[in-house]
Amino acid sequence: MSRRLRLLVTTVGLAALAWLLLASIERAIALAERFEGLPQGVRWLVGGVLLLLVSLGAAVTVWWLRPRRPRAPVTAPDRTSLEARIAQLRHDDAGVEELRSELTELDRRRASARTYLAVFGEISTGKSSLIAAMVPGAAPASDARGGTTREVTHYETSAWGDGWTIADVPGSAEAGGEARERLARAEALRAHAVVYVCAGDLTRSQAEELRWLGDFGKPLVLAVNKADQWTDIERDQILQHVREQADGIPDAVLAISAGGEERFTRRLADGSTEDVTRRRPAQWQPLRDALRRLLAAGPSALEAQRENAVLASLHERTGERERAYRADEAERIVSRYARRAIVGAMAAVAPGSDLVIQGALAASMVRALASLHDVRVTDVEVDNLLRQVRMTLRTGTSVVLAVAGNALKAFPGLGTLGGGVLHAFAYALIFDSFGRALAATLAERQALDQADAGERMRELLNEVDASRLRRLADLTGEALRLRHEPSD
Repeated sequence: MSRRLRLLVTTVGLAALAWLLLASIERAIALAERFEGLPQGVRWLVGGVLLLLVSLGAAVTVWWLRPRRPRAPVTAPDRTSLEARIAQLRHDDAGVEELRSELTELDRRRASARTYLAVFGEISTGKSSLIAAMVPGAAPASDARGGTTREVTHYETSAWGDGWTIADVPGSAEAGGEARERLARAEALRAHAVVYVCAGDLTRSQAEELRWLGDFGKPLVLAVNKADQWTDIERDQILQHVREQADGIPDAVLAISAGGEERFTRRLADGSTEDVTRRRPAQWQPLRDALRRLLAAGPSALEAQRENAVLASLHERTGERERAYRADEAERIVSRYARRAIVGAMAAVAPGSDLVIQGALAASMVRALASLHDVRVTDVEVDNLLRQVRMTLRTGTSVVLAVAGNALKAFPGLGTLGGGVLHAFAYALIFDSFGRALAATLAERQALDQADAGERMRELLNEVDASRLRRLADLTGEALRLRHEPSD
């Protein structure tokens, strides 16, 4: 924009502002004169309303501009309890071995006394170019963690002092790259600090990743890459906007240029063209200065933060494994008791009528599932739950028989064996529904909620799932075959 045009725009803007100000003053004077002409009671009412509106506006403004409280990092459990939980999981689970190796890696890095820095961010933001600028000519170092060397590359350098290791991790937000993204996040938590790289305004997923790193209390620098492609005004505007989006989570927000290669077509004097590839110079001095300030205390001073992040992540991952283990074990418990109920129900007059006979079996299943989920139950609670189940079955016997009869029609070999098979299959359906409902309640609520378990059971009794009915039919047939096989 030329100087004359800028002067013209400024003059027009000032004139418009002055006109608006004069119009506002004139309007205010007119309103004041009308206000003075009102009865005294009305003036008091209008004044009170205006005062209330002004007070509310001031309160909202103060609340909006108040200093934001820093987000408290996730608190990890103590290591001893975490190791005990991991030890209780199945030893043949590959995921459990990953948890154990994470603790081993935590100790190894502490003993190495090196400073670990992870360069993290979405794909195509220039992470690898930044590392090439930070550690020119560095060769990848071997990673003691088996299975990650192809995904996480470590570079060792002493350019900034003794004992620095920089990790280049896979980029996030890649289609089909969920496994690599998990590796990248795990490596970010293992590091003492993280450089998060973006290439402009933050996307929603990038903002979520920043909040995730902030929740774990990671020392964090947000590096806005490709600053050499902007003017000074554009760079300042982008940095200001990114700082607002980051919401105070990073310790520093700065602009850099990671360099890298650029390709363009050049027209020669004779009219021909040629493709040219050249390397753009890196400009990352602000990042180097910010990292030196952030990590000046050394790895030993930052170890407590790093250990808390790793253990907090392990706590979450261990919880996922525990839930998966309990779900599998609950499935086995329910199937085992459903098989026993089939054998015990062959002489039943009607499904539900002999739950008193099957009561001990049902009570044992309740206690087994409660013990699996570490929920204490009393005999009174178990009796009350079984009493509620009996009431449910008295009102839903016809539904159970209808579902069982229709399911057995699909299996002629079982459906023609008589009413005993029908009752046996009905009991398989009853115990399977009861067990699954109770297991879901215990897992979700960590308590014996009778109302919730009863509602879930009613839904399962009315559910017509072909795969589930097929499984129960196979279970019934297997129990019948074993019952009629002659013993040796």
